[in-house]
Amino acid sequence: GSGALLARSGGEGNRPAPAGGRRRGGKGEGGAGRPGQSYEELQTQRVMANVRERQRTQSLNEAFAALRKIIPTLPSDKLSKIQTLKLAARYIDFLYQVLQSDELDSKMASCSYVAHERLSYAFSVWRMEGAWSMSASH
Repeated sequence: GSGALLARSGGEGNRPAPAGGRRRGGKGEGGAGRPGQSYEELQTQRVMANVRERQRTQSLNEAFAALRKIIPTLPSDKLSKIQTLKLAARYIDFLYQVLQSDELDSKMASCSYVAHERLSYAFSVWRMEGAWSMSASH
């Protein structure tokens, strides 16, 4: 029936639904559903939606974990997701400024480990100097 089709409709990968997006039904229906949908079909639909949401959340958390490994952090950092995104944006800006100013000579740039360690240290110093604040206003 239409319930089985509805349950399969989420096969769009891990893309989040747009605002006001794919949601069908919800708590506001009073549990009635569409005519012809059995209780079992509604339950299956709900279970499938929960599975998709769990997968989406897990995928998002894995992406944040990967991002946190890339961004140089301070020992005191315990970053929320929004702080992680904002710090990543600042790090990209910092790296862009480094590239623009040619601070790394070509010898250093050829040794990626040393260059990465030097950039991580420079970024941490840049943050500590107050160029980026972790205040709630950001």
